Amino acid sequence: MKAHTKETQATVTPQKSLAFLKEGNERFQNNLKANRNLLEQVNDTSEGQFPFATILSCIDSRVSAELVFDQGLGDVFSIRIAGNFVNEDILGSMEFGCKLAGTKLVVVLGHTSCGAIKGACDHARLGNLTALINKIEPAVAAVKEPKDESIRNSKNLEFVDRVAVKNVEITIDNIRERSRVLVDMEEKGEIMIVGAMYDLATGAVEFYNY
Repeated sequence: MKAHTKETQATVTPQKSLAFLKEGNERFQNNLKANRNLLEQVNDTSEGQFPFATILSCIDSRVSAELVFDQGLGDVFSIRIAGNFVNEDILGSMEFGCKLAGTKLVVVLGHTSCGAIKGACDHARLGNLTALINKIEPAVAAVKEPKDESIRNSKNLEFVDRVAVKNVEITIDNIRERSRVLVDMEEKGEIMIVGAMYDLATGAVEFYNY
């Protein structure tokens, strides 16, 4: 599989970009990697990059976007931060990826049993981590069930995963509220913005359209 060029990138639609990721995740789940020469891709991308997707995911060591979607060099922009939320810098990176570098798809990728989400559920406080947790806590508050505070914590993994899904949804809402650049591109059909959840137990990614 060759690295994308300016010409091949121009033929990719948002829908094709999503299909590429779904197909890649199927290969990953079945341990069937695409045949690609990474050293050849180093050479092919040495003077330019033409990725098709911008993916915001967690820093979790088990959730590398390039691996779980079986992508090569030059295929995706990968933005990683604990809890996969957005701030001004991340939005700027997304705008660069889409408006200037030509990606057709923005994916917010959460995952099951997320440590950052667990920290938010427990209202953890530790140094600079406190400010990060504060940005995720609105997702905890937005999940109304269970009401019993004694089981609204990291020990309740079902609750944790529901908060993780809600956090993806809130992050997408924040992208649309805070980036006129991306909203304009989405309204024109130039890009799609989608959510997704990665299952640590199976390797499967489930996509959401909000």
